[in-house]
Amino acid sequence: MEWVETTGRSIDEAKNAALDALGVAEDDAEFDILEEPTQGLFGRTRGEARVRARVRPTQARQKTERRNPRRKPAGEKTNNAEQAAGEARPERANTRGRNNDRPRQAKPAGEGNRRPPREPREPRDDDRPKGDPVDPALVSAQAVTFLTGVVNAFGLVGTVVVEREGEELEAQVNGDDLGLLVGPRGNTLLALQDLTRVVAQRRLGDHDTRLRVDVAGYRERRRDALTRFALKVAGEVVESGQPRVLEPMASADRKVVHDALSEQTGVVTRSRGDDPYRQIVVEPAQSGE
Repeated sequence: MEWVETTGRSIDEAKNAALDALGVAEDDAEFDILEEPTQGLFGRTRGEARVRARVRPTQARQKTERRNPRRKPAGEKTNNAEQAAGEARPERANTRGRNNDRPRQAKPAGEGNRRPPREPREPRDDDRPKGDPVDPALVSAQAVTFLTGVVNAFGLVGTVVVEREGEELEAQVNGDDLGLLVGPRGNTLLALQDLTRVVAQRRLGDHDTRLRVDVAGYRERRRDALTRFALKVAGEVVESGQPRVLEPMASADRKVVHDALSEQTGVVTRSRGDDPYRQIVVEPAQSGE
């Protein structure tokens, strides 16, 4: 059977197109993946998947299935059961031959779910062994490469430097007009940080290095603004005696508020709800607290 070649936005889509062209079920076909789509920035997929497929060749029947029972040597007696079995088997074999002029596509019993071994492929990034020690300098280099590519892809001008303190890294993107990489309330910055971590893990494997990303000093400005806001809310709670529920915040912002009010007299803080709608409640401190 000749091979057919199909494309699609994903491997599954290309396979389904090949099955439609061949007119068979997946168990009756074999595939060869020629090209896989690549993962671009922010979850976008680049390129197409390309596969080739053909109807899986039918395996030859075992001779024992078509062979007539051995005849007894001349003069040897055969009981009635053996004689009946010997006469019935050729009849079934002949019936099968009359009803199947073409080679059957179905696989022999017990082999319906088997697939032929695929050809060896080049190892991918996610094939790396997990848990191996990774030099933080390598993580730093991957972060610089990825973030520089993001800056260039957005048509911005900026430089990337990494500050290291033990196992903790902070990649800083410096430049002008980088607000697009920060986004409303730093949401784009948080997504960029997650992507940078994922890239380092896929290329280097799991590691214990803690990586943070900052853009144009946004984190320091955000920390100062949240601290001033938290102190203002604490003063209002002490004055009114009524608790205040703050708007939902990211975990990093909530930590800033908790830290700012941890030693503030007259108020206590707690969190409620689940992410991404988790909130901080600032309450008047009870006597003795």
